[in-house]
Amino acid sequence: MMSRFRMSRARKTGSEDPERSSSPSSEARASQPRAPRSRPAWLHRPRGRRALVLKVAVAGAAVLALIIAVWPDDDTHGGHGGPADNKRASSALPSPSPIYPISSPPRTIPSVREHRPARGPGFRPVDATRVIVDVNSGSLADEGKLFAQELGADYVLGGQPRAGDIELALSPPPAGQKAVPESYTLTTRDRRVRITGADDTGVFYGTRTLKQALKGGGVMPEGVVDDRPDEPQRGLNLDIARKPYTEAWIEDQLRQMADLKLNQLGLHFSDDQGFRIESAGHPEIVSRDHLSKRDVQRIVALATKLHITVIPEIDSPGHLGAVLAAHPDLQLRDKDGKAVKGAIDIANPASGRIVDDLLREYADLFPGTYWHLGGDEYQALAVKSPETSFPGLAAAARDKYGSKADIRDLATGWLNDRAAVLRSANAGRTLKAWNDGFFAGGEVAADQGREVEYWTGKEPDERAPEELLAQSRSLVNLNDEYLYYVLGEPNTFKYPTGKRIYEEWTPLVLRGTKPVDGKYAGQILGGRFAVWSDVPGAQTEEQVARGIRLPLRATAQKLWDARTPAMDWEDFKALADRLG
Repeated sequence: MMSRFRMSRARKTGSEDPERSSSPSSEARASQPRAPRSRPAWLHRPRGRRALVLKVAVAGAAVLALIIAVWPDDDTHGGHGGPADNKRASSALPSPSPIYPISSPPRTIPSVREHRPARGPGFRPVDATRVIVDVNSGSLADEGKLFAQELGADYVLGGQPRAGDIELALSPPPAGQKAVPESYTLTTRDRRVRITGADDTGVFYGTRTLKQALKGGGVMPEGVVDDRPDEPQRGLNLDIARKPYTEAWIEDQLRQMADLKLNQLGLHFSDDQGFRIESAGHPEIVSRDHLSKRDVQRIVALATKLHITVIPEIDSPGHLGAVLAAHPDLQLRDKDGKAVKGAIDIANPASGRIVDDLLREYADLFPGTYWHLGGDEYQALAVKSPETSFPGLAAAARDKYGSKADIRDLATGWLNDRAAVLRSANAGRTLKAWNDGFFAGGEVAADQGREVEYWTGKEPDERAPEELLAQSRSLVNLNDEYLYYVLGEPNTFKYPTGKRIYEEWTPLVLRGTKPVDGKYAGQILGGRFAVWSDVPGAQTEEQVARGIRLPLRATAQKLWDARTPAMDWEDFKALADRLG
């Protein structure tokens, strides 16, 4: 079964892939000398003091090796075996061999969970380096080809690894043990690297670790890395509705996310200020600056290649201003006839029909596991007495759900109905909604399988995360105290700092600065760092990219491994700068 934490990808079986051939002619071609490939600049670049220290260490090891090589091999100097034979010792000196220090863990973001050190030279690419995919692991062809391209190396399916090579292979867990999704083992020995994992994603993440180690220090240290994430959901949330971002900018973020082992991109493409993806069914709602469906297909294809799931969000029943601008007859009005910004009239059957049209239209464009329903900030529920201010909604709630039902029940039923539409289009879809779309009590309950995306608890009537966790609901952390990058810093928002995330935040910190009890850790599925474009002109794309660089890396670290990091913030920041 494919991992639920990434998009499904159609792969050819071994018998269908012509590159799997192990005929003599193909093996002969693989062994023929070739002209050196052009390598990325970062594989050659010395790294200041680190490079100097490495040179000194190598020189010191060589001197020590020479001393050992000429030292007499007798018991009086720590040798082993019988009495010394001075004549033999002087005529047959042992071959010199380098002495290597015990290795240190590779310096990566996120840091590796476990490194078993060893003595040895580690791994450096050479002109003849090949990326070899094990012949029985053909589903790793995409990963192998991508990594070979990144290193400027040859890609080979099958073959005997030799010094300078990198081998990728799938490795099922031992009998009786359960596979850990996205985990991998990276072994560096005899000047070559072998990366294994139970799934394609884990092996891919092993290549990210190796890439960062080479980029940051030029060498992968000797030894064995065993690594896995703490949280299954790790990502970036991007508001392209209020501010349009180019396809190229989004794709650049995807590439950076992949190197950070982030696996989700939330795409909020509909709001009051804009609707940013081409629509065949309702072109009247689409903003002038928007992505074409072909643009989105390319974004999704790249994300899939990088083991990232794109999570689309059409927020409703609030935040629908762009839709309502073209369909003002669907806008919610209070008892005095005043229009409510961004709110659709959920008592009007036509409102459900237009949103369902859009959900069906985009269901195939985003074929991943997840879909975000929204559900936040429905302004009919923000007033002191919703039933008094919106008698039409109150009457519709009683008609549909019984005499005790209220507008919160009608809003919950609205999301349940939208969820049903999406499940009919894709039965395996997991639905999400913001935490302020889950109401206490009432006659109608939100679908139990719907994940709670917890972003705020600042309002006095918002439910605490512990209340939702006590109902056995699964939560995803988008705590606005730490993880909200809101353009223009409106209201009380301030641009988050990587230092604060790195030193204070963990996935257990769902609301404010206080963590929930650790007993709920299994129900917290991860988190996403969120970019919201409330004041779209406050920053350019380039400024946003610079502003989120360190906070996103700190978030990636704490989602992969929530333990207190070994590096202090200044060392982490320096490493982030070195890795780019």
